[in-house]
Amino acid sequence: MAGAGGADELKVLGAWASPFVLRVRVALHLKGLQYEYVEVDLADKSDLLLASNPVHKKVPVLLHAGRPVCESTLIVEYLEDAFPGAGQAFLPADPHGRAVARFWAAYVDDELLSAWLGIHAAATEKEKAEAVARTLAAVDALEGALADAERPGGGKGWFGGGGVGLVDVALGGFVPAIQASEPTTGLRIVDPGRAPRLAAWVERFCALDAARAAMPAVDRLVEMGKKRLAQAHAATTAPADTSI
Repeated sequence: MAGAGGADELKVLGAWASPFVLRVRVALHLKGLQYEYVEVDLADKSDLLLASNPVHKKVPVLLHAGRPVCESTLIVEYLEDAFPGAGQAFLPADPHGRAVARFWAAYVDDELLSAWLGIHAAATEKEKAEAVARTLAAVDALEGALADAERPGGGKGWFGGGGVGLVDVALGGFVPAIQASEPTTGLRIVDPGRAPRLAAWVERFCALDAARAAMPAVDRLVEMGKKRLAQAHAATTAPADTSI
């Protein structure tokens, strides 16, 4: 385990609701690494965050002995390299398997997240319907990827083969948001009738000790989501200011 200080001192700058921060925290728990978590007010970003990530000014940031590493997937891979042999291995040994894992980890952000965000950014019902279709198509693709991983000689319910891997951590960061989606917006992202393997995977992920140690309460996410939707609705329905 990483110690409380010295060369292996680890600190995470994060925000409680961020799926990207959750990725990093789950990865740290899976590796069995001790770390200090520092909650950042994104409305009033700290000097430490701005100094640690001056380019994007976003969380998460991992500080390893004071040296920053930014971007959640890069942080997960950094932990794999910086702490070889610690806890769960996130990438397979063979180059092809590593490339496949990186492809699907990127797919989570480039396709699933992109389409999902498009639902909330849609200006018309047509645009919303198209974004929903893209989101569900991305879910279908991930269902297929999980089926491939579960073929004879493959994984046992995980994208990462015999255990939790890079794709599991990447997608796992969004599990609380997936669970909060239906009570917040009425959209079920992972429907057991449509994606039974992925639905079962969500349950397995939630049962992990590493996930339980880091996941935010879904009720709290629902409350935050409904508040944001109400604010957005109020902004779009407010009468125009015609004063001069």
